[in-house]
Amino acid sequence: MKHPILRAATLAAVLPVLSSAPLALPAQDGELTFPQLSPGASIKQTVGLVDVEVEYSRPSMRGRKIFGGLVPYGEVWRTGANAATKLTFGADVKLDGHAVPAGSYALVTIPGETEWTVILSKVTGDWGAYAYDEKNDLLRLKVKPVALPAPMETMTIEIGDIGRGMAKLSIAWDRTRVPVTIDTDLVAMMKPQIEAAMAGEGEKPYFQAAMFYYEYDIDLGKAVAWIDEAAKARPDAVWIVYRQGLVRAKAGDKAGAMESAKQALELAGKAGGSLGAEYTRLSETLIASLK
Repeated sequence: MKHPILRAATLAAVLPVLSSAPLALPAQDGELTFPQLSPGASIKQTVGLVDVEVEYSRPSMRGRKIFGGLVPYGEVWRTGANAATKLTFGADVKLDGHAVPAGSYALVTIPGETEWTVILSKVTGDWGAYAYDEKNDLLRLKVKPVALPAPMETMTIEIGDIGRGMAKLSIAWDRTRVPVTIDTDLVAMMKPQIEAAMAGEGEKPYFQAAMFYYEYDIDLGKAVAWIDEAAKARPDAVWIVYRQGLVRAKAGDKAGAMESAKQALELAGKAGGSLGAEYTRLSETLIASLK
């Protein structure tokens, strides 16, 4: 039989592992696996045309004081638990206006009461932030934290407020949220490609190009010309004719917009069903806005 002191020493060596990774021990009917206290998580979100991925571990409060307690102010934090959080961009982006090349980075932070430092390190895969070295920084941002109305028990990193090629990356825990803007510079990426496609030979994406220019306020004159071509090719497509009205209205052609809206309303009546009901409502709303 193993000596009691040796059993205690063995247990003491094992216990720290329980907080960081599942532990499999021999059991009568197989292996016994213990859950992580800070389970791993990953999120993947397309912003504009860029895939953004976050891999991290999620600690919980469990009655503890978090910022200024478990996570000290003024010290480098792994921004999660276990291995340092990894942030991957599928193409070049900007974070709060600063250029970040495509690739993977460790996301570490220095929490503060009134200001956080958000850091992208070029070294990924380290356990925690114990080996962190400032010389490997790609970027440092100063970010103002936002107070949450209620405490968040489990640390969460999310990508939200997605639109127009932009999004918010938020680090949230307890009563604190730290937001960073991701900008994929979608217009700069898409406009040359659209212009080349529309100037080239063969079939042209009139509808898609018109709606992109409409959405991003690029050149409404071109948007009108392109949506008119799309409607000419598909005169019975209520969804195209309705949007022709939207583009004309935004370009300042109120009479042309009204003409398209009334035509869309007529097409919606012919379509019937849920499609007809939806575009009847949309067309009537557009007509009312033009009066």
